[in-house]
Amino acid sequence: MGAPPTRPADRALTKPRRRLTSAVAALIALLAVGAGVLVGLSTPAPAPADAPEREFSAARAYRNVEVIAAEPHVAGSAANDRVREHLVATLRGLGLQTEVQDAVAPEAGQLSGAAGGATLARVRNVVARLPGTDPTGKVFLVSHYDSVQTGPGGNDDAAGTATILEVARALTTGPRPRNDIVFVLTDAEEACLCGAAGFAGGHPLARDGGVVLNLEARGSTGPVIMFETSRNNAKLVEVFGKAAPHPVGTSFAVEIYRALPNDTDFTAFLDRKFVGLNSAYIDGGAIYHTPLDVPARVDRGSLQMHGDNALGLAREFGRTDLGDLSAGHDDTYFPVLGGLVRYPGWLTLPLAVAALLAVGALGWLLRRRGRATAGTLAAGFGLTLLPVVVAPLGAWLLWAAITTIRPGYTELLDPYRPVWYRLAVVALSAAVLFCWYALLRRRVGPAALAFGGLAWLAVFGVLLAVAVPGGAYLTTLPALAGALAGFAALATRRDGPWPVVAVTLAAAVAVVILLPPVVLLFPALGMGMGAVAALVAVLLGLAVLPVVDLLHPRAGGQRGLLALRARRLGALPAAAAALAAVVLAGVGLAVDRFDAAHPVPTHLMYALDAGTGKAAWLTREEKPQPWTDGYVDRSIAVADDFPGLGNSEMRAGPAAAAPLPAPKLDLLSDTRTGDQRVLRVRVTPQRQVRLLTLHVDTSTATVRSASVAGRDVPVEPGDGRWGFGIVFHAPPPEGVEVTLTLVPGAGAVSVRAMDASDGLSGVPGFRERPEGVGVVGSHSSEMLAVARTYPL
Repeated sequence: MGAPPTRPADRALTKPRRRLTSAVAALIALLAVGAGVLVGLSTPAPAPADAPEREFSAARAYRNVEVIAAEPHVAGSAANDRVREHLVATLRGLGLQTEVQDAVAPEAGQLSGAAGGATLARVRNVVARLPGTDPTGKVFLVSHYDSVQTGPGGNDDAAGTATILEVARALTTGPRPRNDIVFVLTDAEEACLCGAAGFAGGHPLARDGGVVLNLEARGSTGPVIMFETSRNNAKLVEVFGKAAPHPVGTSFAVEIYRALPNDTDFTAFLDRKFVGLNSAYIDGGAIYHTPLDVPARVDRGSLQMHGDNALGLAREFGRTDLGDLSAGHDDTYFPVLGGLVRYPGWLTLPLAVAALLAVGALGWLLRRRGRATAGTLAAGFGLTLLPVVVAPLGAWLLWAAITTIRPGYTELLDPYRPVWYRLAVVALSAAVLFCWYALLRRRVGPAALAFGGLAWLAVFGVLLAVAVPGGAYLTTLPALAGALAGFAALATRRDGPWPVVAVTLAAAVAVVILLPPVVLLFPALGMGMGAVAALVAVLLGLAVLPVVDLLHPRAGGQRGLLALRARRLGALPAAAAALAAVVLAGVGLAVDRFDAAHPVPTHLMYALDAGTGKAAWLTREEKPQPWTDGYVDRSIAVADDFPGLGNSEMRAGPAAAAPLPAPKLDLLSDTRTGDQRVLRVRVTPQRQVRLLTLHVDTSTATVRSASVAGRDVPVEPGDGRWGFGIVFHAPPPEGVEVTLTLVPGAGAVSVRAMDASDGLSGVPGFRERPEGVGVVGSHSSEMLAVARTYPL
């Protein structure tokens, strides 16, 4: 027997007698839940300098930030030496066993210093140990103390380093922990993660592994997010949820980070099979790696959150049996109102399938109860793809329009004041959803459209459970909650309060689960990928469609002027959201202007061939800003002349040759064995530099093996003329010894040496940046490179 015919006025899950009152009550409830979510993501109040000794104090930690980030202190610089002396003195002053590990270490992870280059650095890590009373293992608190060449690193990573110093002070004021606590302040993280690789692979304290807590920052404010874990993290996440006072972290973030080609010091420890957690605050990314990353830009609330969590985790892992941290699976977890909800990862696929079945059962029941037909259910499912596609596309087009008006944004991780733009993307997403709903609601029906939204959430849940398990909860749980609410609404009187209560509770679940990623994805990915946040915002909207429906007149039944009035009322939410998107974007453009305090970022380098006397200005800006455009006039490939700069094209312009010496190349020995030739050379900088490179012309020889400073390096020839290269960061004044075993060609072996320093002041033709023009956060900004080819 078929379903009874569906009347236009009878196609919604709810039909409250007092529609406006119900809508207001539901919206107030959801706004209250949303406010609770935002409070749960906020940072704590910073503790003053006179806080109890066993507690973490952002005010005390900030004093060390001011010392560490007094000036840029790239690895190998005199400024970095001064920072290291301060760290050693502070840790020894706490009575800790402290040493400096001086070593040559290779790079870690996927970062590379040059095309076809094996990357190393001279590192000097500061290592201190608090011995445990009955250790079952070691807990390592890790941050890097070097900065980029373009800024003092107040947040990245003076904040993390100062946090560890304050945590060390707090731990030494009370009873000693059961397990050893090791404080590792690494060098040359910005260059190549070499300090962490040198410690994890070469220090005796790291030999047996342990638990690593890495502290980072990629911005200047915002909540501290635990964004990366080692594999099989269930036990680690359990400790995090229990011991961190502010446990903001999601398994979705872990999945995203594992898929991205990004690395921190944590990578070097994972490569050595340590376990642990990686945390950072990431908002305020406009100042990342720039001269603006000064101590005054460190958010004391973010600093306090870093310290509270690090201290709580250090104490908990300090008393935990570290031999009992193994787990055969990852957990799914996410923050809920200041806490952490978690469940075993093996439940992910069963829950996703259950949600899909529940939504399917809801569709069957809607048809049986006469709230929808098979046709409208199919239409609701198919047409729901429209906002899912259109909203992200709209967000991308919006940002493309904004960057056309304000092209300097293309060189920034995020605008200086991004809130208005973020709100504009959310409003645009709401406008797309409301417009779609207003156009289709009367034709398809509220219940069928709600079913379509839940069905796609459930489908995405299954797809995520298979491909990205840690992110499946984002759509599985709202779909399951929505289906259960639908069952409850169908089981009670439609004109009573309970259907509204049921759909509001389901919407609250969606807000709790989906609002945090909407908020956190903006700083994590930047406005350039605001489309991703727009997608999640639309998914949230689909999950709350039964509440959205309360903002409209009842579904059908009106004729003539009443029907016209109902359609106009139904269009109001879409019109209001669209107007809000335009206004918010306009306010963003008006408020976030480039000025002296918020300069437009520019990138400029100088490269000199000391052999030919030719020099060039170079920039990585694809569309140079007006200041940069005064230096460059064409695109060139730099790999043939400066292989140490990579193999990508750059914009370039002619420059006057500066009287600068190239690195000196001394042939220490030259021996032959059969068809092989072994060259031992020393490359010595003739000025203060932060890196040396040496590349071999593969048309003159084939490199079989190589060693740098006595350490073997992999031979992985790259493309182009200079197919094999070595990059050495923070070289000592006496230079670096390199041994090459190769098969030579008919003539001399040709090698090209390059070194690089920082700062363009004094270079002929350089004009200081005017007010309002700044330096982009890049490892090659302000680089001055000098190269020369030597025949051997």
